[in-house]
Amino acid sequence: MKTFYEITKLERNGMFVYESVPGTAVLNFKETADGISFVVEGDEDAQITVGLAEDTEYQVKVGGESAGTIKTNLGGKLVLSVELAGEGEVEVEITK
Repeated sequence: MKTFYEITKLERNGMFVYESVPGTAVLNFKETADGISFVVEGDEDAQITVGLAEDTEYQVKVGGESAGTIKTNLGGKLVLSVELAGEGEVEVEITK
């Protein structure tokens, strides 16, 4: 039996902004000079990749609680996991 995952991707002006596996709904996506915030909604836990400034450390909050500091790679991608099972929707805030 094969498992297929839906992927949610967002791009702006041809640039990568957001991707999640399995697919999620993204609400209230806001971008500032210091980072991004959004609400993510889904039935299953998700791995999320966002495009930010390359080789930069960001403070990450998931559901209002600190998830620590995560550094983007040389391509500017930051990867985090969000527990959605049983939650429905969770707010994510990523700031320099």
